[in-house]
Amino acid sequence: MPNDIVHFAIHADDCERAKAFYQRVFGWSFQPWGPPDFWLIQTSATGIRGALQKRNGPAGPGMGGYECTISVTDVKATSAAIEAAGGKLQHPPFHIERVGTVVQFSDTEGNIACVMQYLPGVLS
Repeated sequence: MPNDIVHFAIHADDCERAKAFYQRVFGWSFQPWGPPDFWLIQTSATGIRGALQKRNGPAGPGMGGYECTISVTDVKATSAAIEAAGGKLQHPPFHIERVGTVVQFSDTEGNIACVMQYLPGVLS
C-alpha cells in the first residue's frame, strides 16, 4: 500500500481572508462543510483534497506543521500573484539543480509553504 499524502489542512485566524488568498493565487475551490469556519478544499479535479479551518491555537514563529509544496507552471507569475493577494515571499526564486525553481512564501495567515516550477520530466 502506498503512503501518499491524501489530505492537508490550512489553519487560519481569518478564514475568509485565507480562502480569498488561495482562490485568487491558485484557483482552488472551497465548499462549506461541517462546523462553522470549516471548508473542504479541492485543488483540482485530480489533486488531493484539503481543509481550511479556524486556527485553534496561537500562531507562532517558524514552522508549525508539514511544509507543503504546490506545483505551478510559472513560478515568477505565481510569486507576483502571491504578493498581490497579500502573501509574502520568504526569499527570491531559487533554482535546485535537476529539480526546478522554488519560492517559499507565507500566506495571509502566516502559514509557510512553497511553490515549485518543476523541470520537464521531474514529476513523471
